[in-house]
Amino acid sequence: MSQLITLEIVTPDGAKLSTEVSELTAPSVEGEFGVMPGHRPLMAALAAGLVRYRAGGELHEVAVGPGFVELHDDKATLLTDRYLEKGSVDPVVARLELKEADEAIERFDGDPSSAEYQLLVEREVWAAVQLELYGDPPPPMVRLGQFRVVQDTSVNEGIEPARMADDDSAPADGAH
Repeated sequence: MSQLITLEIVTPDGAKLSTEVSELTAPSVEGEFGVMPGHRPLMAALAAGLVRYRAGGELHEVAVGPGFVELHDDKATLLTDRYLEKGSVDPVVARLELKEADEAIERFDGDPSSAEYQLLVEREVWAAVQLELYGDPPPPMVRLGQFRVVQDTSVNEGIEPARMADDDSAPADGAH
């Protein structure tokens, strides 16, 4: 078993990073996950966020957009539409982009499940990821447009608790 993992991050513009790492963490749509040498094969959907990895004893961070990750035989390949290193972040531009995205979301009066709304949220998230990479993250926010409130009808009497669902597997009418 190898003591290192080959980490490759690829965008439509080509390979952005290729290095040997002793460990890494990456953001998936299910939450952050960690990888060490000998990890079982994995395929997951990436969320926009930070990829942290240890190479040569030093901890590094880069920002990635949504995409996919495949892990097999101590090789992690991240396919993403965006990649950014800390030195490339302009915090003034990122703060302005975040402010403009927030304002556009606040003014939005259409369907929160529409592609237009999702693009605004993606714009907001990418600006926040850039600021987090820079070391000046904005306060955390969760847009309700990304989730649906689903009533839990398993309670016989009284107030029915609501739970958050982020996929279409839970019926909106509360039926199980």
